[in-house]
Amino acid sequence: MNDTTGDKSSLAAEVYDQLAYDLMSGALPAGTRLKIRDLADKIGVSVTPVRDAVLRLVNNGGLLFQSPRDIRVPFLERSRYLEIRMIRVELEGLAAERAAQFAKSSDIAYLEDILAENEEAMATDDHLRSLRMNQKFHLALPEIGEMPTLRGVLENLWLQMGPLIASGYDAGGRVMIDHHYSVLESIRLADGPAARKAIQDDILSGGEVLLLRGALAGERERELSAARSA
Repeated sequence: MNDTTGDKSSLAAEVYDQLAYDLMSGALPAGTRLKIRDLADKIGVSVTPVRDAVLRLVNNGGLLFQSPRDIRVPFLERSRYLEIRMIRVELEGLAAERAAQFAKSSDIAYLEDILAENEEAMATDDHLRSLRMNQKFHLALPEIGEMPTLRGVLENLWLQMGPLIASGYDAGGRVMIDHHYSVLESIRLADGPAARKAIQDDILSGGEVLLLRGALAGERERELSAARSA
């Protein structure tokens, strides 16, 4: 990526999209420290579009700005996670119901391909790829349901909780994917209420794993305190 002749706002948008994708898909775990200069060197742009993208991510809750030299991927508070999960249950339920109403054969094939790739990633212990397929499946639902505004809202929620999902995903095993088959079957049958319930069951069952095994803020702070006192 080269910004010597490109439009700065366009470059900032590209950097934002890349960092947002990394947050949503688990490539940037909670606690990761970011430096604007290092990111600029890695991506191959000047610091300006990176700084603009980082500040936008801070405003959207994806990053925590403690100082210009200390920008981190935050650990999610338990209460905030529960709030986001409650919102997701309603909004992703709507997305799944609409997807069942609007899905074409090509959309069903697309979801089948995502599930197949997710299975392959799990079988080969490709953690990051599996996480990305999980996120891709969820965000495909508002796309199929022709609800771009809803997709944008859900992207912002995933931006905030992607690192938490990444921290507990392996511990969930089949729980993190099995409900997707029920979602797919409901969409295949054009059964909107069943699709809504299936994705809600997926969010809630996976959420219980995250509450027990995910890297939530309070639990992480207790771990660090115990390590310091050991």
